[in-house]
Amino acid sequence: MLSVIPLPGLPLIGAGDDLVALISSAMKQASLSFQDGDVLVVAQKIVSKSEGRIVQLASVSPGAEAQALAKRTGKDAALCQLILDEAQEVVRTAPNLVIVRNRQGVVLANAGIDASNVAHPDDASCVLLWPIDPDASAQRLRAALQPGGQHLSVIISDSLGRAWRMGTLGTAIGVAGMVPLRDQCGESDLFGRTLMATVTGVADEIAAAASLVIGEGGEGVPAALVRGARYIRSEGAGLGPMIRNAQQDLFR
Repeated sequence: MLSVIPLPGLPLIGAGDDLVALISSAMKQASLSFQDGDVLVVAQKIVSKSEGRIVQLASVSPGAEAQALAKRTGKDAALCQLILDEAQEVVRTAPNLVIVRNRQGVVLANAGIDASNVAHPDDASCVLLWPIDPDASAQRLRAALQPGGQHLSVIISDSLGRAWRMGTLGTAIGVAGMVPLRDQCGESDLFGRTLMATVTGVADEIAAAASLVIGEGGEGVPAALVRGARYIRSEGAGLGPMIRNAQQDLFR
């Protein structure tokens, strides 16, 4: 049986807040404790906020490339500069749309930069960037929260759009404690046929399940505990195996 348990009781997060202490307190308030094999899914926004990744747009000086991108897309020039700063390359642009391959190698809109559920004490216009290294952020949480003698995995998730499909989906952007893919090539199906191309994005499936209780609006539940998920345990794997390299991108 798979269980997805929301973790309420977490306050609004600010720069420098101790997520480990706050998650531990929320677990205690909910009468929960980690069990062997649990997966903690944490929304990217609270990780980024705790790591101080909020930027006031007024503090950004857009360069010539950002100005040109803003002119092509109609986006704010300061936002365009932040997108370029976070991107390895710009993949596509259209009115009000910038698709890039970001510093982690993920292809997505606006390099993952978002303004929803982001507030600033000075009421300034501001946006939130992804963590510098989401895998490292996940690993730090895991190392501090994992109970002795038991295995805990941590996924940092964000809601990303998908090619050829409408609607966003909870997606893993940082992984610790698990192999994010399950490669079943060489195994047999129900009729004895050998599977040739069956590779499952387990980390994304778990992140998507958790997003059903984490939500996208004013739910105020930025973390969930997923219990009973099947995955391969690992001490070293991160998101890397899930990133399709540019040479395999047939739509470039």
